[in-house]
Amino acid sequence: MSTSMFSLPAYAELHCLTNFSFQRGASHPGELVQRAYELGYSALAITDECSVAGVVRAYAALKDMNLPRDDPFRLVLGSEFHFDGFRLVALARNVTGWGNLCEFITAARLHAKKGEYIASRDSSDFTLLDECEILVAPVREGKDAVDAADVMTLQATVSWAKNLFGERTWLAVELTLGLDDALWLDTLQRVGAATGVPLVAAGDVHMHVRSRKALQDVITAVHEGKVVSDCGLALQANAERYLRPRVRLGGIYPGELLANALQVASRCKFSLESIKYQYPLETVPPGMTPTQALRQFTIEGAKKRYPKGVPWTVRRQLVHELRLVAACKYEMYFLTVHDIVRHARELKILCQGRGSAANSAVCYCLHVTEVDPTRANLLFERFISMERKEPPDIDVDFEHERREEVIQYIYAKYGRDRSAIAAVVASYRSRSAIRDVGKALGIPPGLVDAFAKEHYWFDEEGLQVQRLCERAAEAGVQIGELRMQQWLELTETLRGFPRHLSQHVGGFVLTQGKLTRLVPVENAAMPDRSIIQWDKDDLEDMGLLKVDVLALGMLTALRRCLDFVSQRRGYPFALQDIEDKDTETYDMIGRADTVGVFQIESRAQMSMLPRLRPRVFYDLVIEVAIVRPGPIQGGMVHPYLKSRERLRKGEQIRYENDALKPALERTLGVPIFQEQVMQIAMIAAGFTPDEADRLRRSMAAWKRRGGVHQFQDRLIGGMLDRGYPLEFAQSIFKQILGFGEYGFPESHAASFALLAYDSSWLKCHEPECFLAAMLNSQPMGFYSPSQLVQDGRRHGVQVLPPDVSYSDWDCKLEKELGSDSNSLRPAVRLGLRMIGSLSQKGAERVVAARAQAPFASTEDMALRAELDVKDLNALASGDALLSLSGHRRQQVWDAAAQRGVPALLRGAPVNEEALALPAAPEGEEIVFDYASLGLTLRRHPLALLRPRLARMKLLSAAQLHDLPDGKRVRA
Repeated sequence: MSTSMFSLPAYAELHCLTNFSFQRGASHPGELVQRAYELGYSALAITDECSVAGVVRAYAALKDMNLPRDDPFRLVLGSEFHFDGFRLVALARNVTGWGNLCEFITAARLHAKKGEYIASRDSSDFTLLDECEILVAPVREGKDAVDAADVMTLQATVSWAKNLFGERTWLAVELTLGLDDALWLDTLQRVGAATGVPLVAAGDVHMHVRSRKALQDVITAVHEGKVVSDCGLALQANAERYLRPRVRLGGIYPGELLANALQVASRCKFSLESIKYQYPLETVPPGMTPTQALRQFTIEGAKKRYPKGVPWTVRRQLVHELRLVAACKYEMYFLTVHDIVRHARELKILCQGRGSAANSAVCYCLHVTEVDPTRANLLFERFISMERKEPPDIDVDFEHERREEVIQYIYAKYGRDRSAIAAVVASYRSRSAIRDVGKALGIPPGLVDAFAKEHYWFDEEGLQVQRLCERAAEAGVQIGELRMQQWLELTETLRGFPRHLSQHVGGFVLTQGKLTRLVPVENAAMPDRSIIQWDKDDLEDMGLLKVDVLALGMLTALRRCLDFVSQRRGYPFALQDIEDKDTETYDMIGRADTVGVFQIESRAQMSMLPRLRPRVFYDLVIEVAIVRPGPIQGGMVHPYLKSRERLRKGEQIRYENDALKPALERTLGVPIFQEQVMQIAMIAAGFTPDEADRLRRSMAAWKRRGGVHQFQDRLIGGMLDRGYPLEFAQSIFKQILGFGEYGFPESHAASFALLAYDSSWLKCHEPECFLAAMLNSQPMGFYSPSQLVQDGRRHGVQVLPPDVSYSDWDCKLEKELGSDSNSLRPAVRLGLRMIGSLSQKGAERVVAARAQAPFASTEDMALRAELDVKDLNALASGDALLSLSGHRRQQVWDAAAQRGVPALLRGAPVNEEALALPAAPEGEEIVFDYASLGLTLRRHPLALLRPRLARMKLLSAAQLHDLPDGKRVRA
């Protein structure tokens, strides 16, 4: 007998997919958790397909609900696997069951390419599902009736499952108001009786409310690559796969099946809170505790950092930090990062920590970061805080060309089962949502494309249907307003849905035990890489530590530049040897003469530099941070410049309230950094440190996750209550919104400012070394090799063309011809790498052959270096045979004459009259230079046109520079 329609039976949903079952689930994990609780469910199982990628979001949503400790509602965690004719749902009973489930998912994923999995009934991996409750959920889509053969197959499947899993096996009954529900229930009851497997109610849930059915159809169409109207039986037959009210379930399922669902849920006591994360212990020296090891390495590093004695302020800061690190038990994290950085430096790989870690004096003394605590305003609590109980996050940049060596060191040290890279959840943005929904609804492709490219109408207030209908009419397409409304509403709902898991840029998760028992690991798209199924935000929610092993092109360029400086000076030269507070360097920066340097090289930065006129390091910190979309959109730039001008005139900086002075004094009364916003929220609005940090975390994600607006009333109201004007409070919130468009924390800006200064000093004092290093590190930065070479030549750098008789693969320094003096500046010889179509192997054979003996001719070089026609033609096109054949036309002719010959005939004399060709005109040579090298060392192309422009009375920039204001000119 069914439970009365009017009673409210207790129920636990055991089979539920979130939108982390990509292109299947139509609701966010948090939406499902919230709805299940509202309906009075006893439990909700999150069972995404061969994945646990959504469980942390569900867990975080449950925590955010702040339920009483005695509230019975809870989460059950598991996963679903597809087999021929049925789905297997595994639910973790305890920590062991969770670890087994993660191992099973890992095995299925690693046997397949990225994004797929392989699970076979013949697999031996099913032993991994011990301590899991197992639901066998038969699939009946597309069947008009169930015949005897189907029943026999189903009975065999259930018997197979019971043989494997014993008393933990259940037969899931999923009734979704199909025409044959009664017959299907009867069939499953007979199978259950025959096999001795009990039946349990489940919903095969795909959405939290039935109104998501339209979106469910759309994502199904996206998965099928079809229009919704062509998907047929691939679509769900009705909207019943949602979280149904308990009164409705009581009218559909026998009471025994509902009671069994509660029994299964009661057996599954696992919670993510049970996961105990242990950090690897390899980096602790024998006989020492982690605390002792960290203290010893810190003291040793401090002595090296401060050979004249550690300043008292630094000693006090180190004591404070080490105590806090020990209290939070993060010693192993610091030791692991220290070990990675130590290994990189042993390999002479340049590296530098940044981000919030730059607030730490311990990190500085461990040589992880390079910002001296005595040189910047550090806020260690931004990095580690007892109140937040949030794991620290150390970002370390390595040379971009050698980072792979560091990654493989980590894999080799910890093993593939204890180390993996964090995932990134790639989500739908406006354009991708517009395109996918539009295609699924059959909107004409031209209109979909036009709207996706011009989605200025997609603003925070919603979607403008009328405007879009007008645009469609302008394009000659008639789409009804109702259909347009549907398109836009579905697009809005789909925005933010996860699309797939991709690889984090370098965030490693390391564990003492098997990582695959905490979270599943799967193959990444890149070879020799594996990723976990949780992203950065999930790791923070779970308290798992991540080491960011990142790549930075400027570090590659700096390391190469330092090598050149050491070579030129005759002794080792390091970044630490660069002079602080160098007047010439700051003069160069103030002139915006910063082509090629780090961070302050863009046109926007160059326009700011003469106005800001940096003279000390902290000015550079401001410069790096202020020319960002966040401060610009937050309206911070002009107020800061005005305050700076008032300070130059000797005027006092005005504060809205003197209480804000500690937070704003260093930036002249204008909040520029995230840390300052936190301080203002605490001082002016009464935020607790925890609330201020949550505000900070929401800043960078406000458009993606919509979190920052929850603080608007609290922030503005708190400031009004403390006597601040409404206009000031609103301006502060506007600035916070600006940080959502990329604002810097102060520690991050300090780390980048250090690289900006170092690269500027090298450009100023070692321009040849800097140019050669930048050319060898391409592609990187704002400027092309042509622009870098032009800038170098404007600064007096002599640049020599690539030539097979002198050039190596990389650009290098050469003494000026006829000079033996080290006092003269060297020239930069362009490397063979600058020749676009030349292979590196061919170039290396040229250099190796030349090392044995100089080349006598182009033919001699071609034979000894075993060059093919392609490489020979590339060298000739690049004017690199000049020393052997003369001008470019002759080079091309001589190269064309070389053909592969048998070894027996090589070197045999060829008595043939040489053909001498005339040289090409300069304009043609310049065109070929750009075609082959991407630059020219001849005159600028405009120089050839200057006489013609002069006859037209068109003036050059140099001529315009000295003319009086108001004079009429042509340019």
